[in-house]
Amino acid sequence: MNEVGLSLDTVWMLLAAMLVFWMQPGFALCEAGFTRSKNCANILMKNFVDFMFGSLLFFFIGFGIMFGSDILGGFMGLPNWGDLSFYKGDLPVEGFLIFETVFCATSATIVSGAMAERTKFSMYLVYSAFISLIIYPVEGHWTWGGGWLCNDAADSFMMTTFGDVFHDFAGSAIVHSVGGVLAFIGAIALGPRLGKYSKEGKSHAIPGHNLTLAALGVFILWLGWFGFNPGSQLAASGEVNRIAISHVFLTTNLAAVAGGVATMFLTWIKYGKPSLSLTLNGILAGLVGITAGCDLVSPVGAVIIGLICGTVLVFAIEFIDHKLHIDDPVGASSVHGVCGILGTLLTGLLSTSNGVFYGGGWGFFGAECFGILVIDLWAAVCGFILFYSIKKLHGLRVDARIEEEGLDIYEHGESCYN
Repeated sequence: MNEVGLSLDTVWMLLAAMLVFWMQPGFALCEAGFTRSKNCANILMKNFVDFMFGSLLFFFIGFGIMFGSDILGGFMGLPNWGDLSFYKGDLPVEGFLIFETVFCATSATIVSGAMAERTKFSMYLVYSAFISLIIYPVEGHWTWGGGWLCNDAADSFMMTTFGDVFHDFAGSAIVHSVGGVLAFIGAIALGPRLGKYSKEGKSHAIPGHNLTLAALGVFILWLGWFGFNPGSQLAASGEVNRIAISHVFLTTNLAAVAGGVATMFLTWIKYGKPSLSLTLNGILAGLVGITAGCDLVSPVGAVIIGLICGTVLVFAIEFIDHKLHIDDPVGASSVHGVCGILGTLLTGLLSTSNGVFYGGGWGFFGAECFGILVIDLWAAVCGFILFYSIKKLHGLRVDARIEEEGLDIYEHGESCYN
């Protein structure tokens, strides 16, 4: 690769990393807006912790587990212990590390919203660190790090079984569904917030304190997604990359708007009024859904994915809340978990190169089904062990009095509002 092209690719990767980092304040504002004012400082602190812990642990150990040489039959890479010399790619290793670090931090951040308003801060540090250290890097190695789910050798398991490998361009499964599954398990382990459900099992709404913050957070996340998806091309030089980045920009945006439109009209029909809070989540649902196949689906396919995800989201939130009685204050389990899974599966149907609807047969769809199954099974098992071990050994939830009066003062000694 010539110097000019490599320099352009490096600058694009770092710019994309900045945009993905900018998603951290997006998540922080979105989660803070959807929860109560007495817990706002706690929410903001958790989002800082995710990035601080994630950056350190991914630099010292996780980066090698994800991108290092195979050990344990391709189950994980060799930990790097802070040594970056193992990386042999064309792009500068420091820049590639930063780009992958911001993705790792995103996966950890998703969990905080579902477990908001009742989790011990000290225990949050433990599971946030574990996600960045083990859960995300291991399944990331399977997929983006050269592991068994993306091994395209003729005699590999995926090729002999499905005739294709698992594909997740920017992380519908690897980042979002994993975060959503962990959020789901964590919310179950914690139990609902005080007053959320009556003795008869009726769900009571606990409104967030500031939808303006939530809306601003979604706008920021939307912007950050233009680094999240197009940035995953990791190159901008040359005609092929220029076209690819432009295509991913378009499909990403179309899915977002289609998701928002679907949710807006569905809530209008279902509840009599178009819901702002659900529409915000509908936009995110479209973004999550398109992330796996934004490079493979057509613009019309992106609209279809957005419409499906924005529609399913409403029913998923209602089912998890009213039927399962799992209290997820921000809808992370539905937005990231359900729509991450859905987007991955829809890629197997709508890919213009090898999707079922384009004459590609069922092999690629089978690979997508199998990949999302093992990735989320890994997240679920790890999450169950992690959260229930913490619950058993030290306790995961704050005392009732602290929950009633707010985590801000008791956990941090300060409040966002006076």
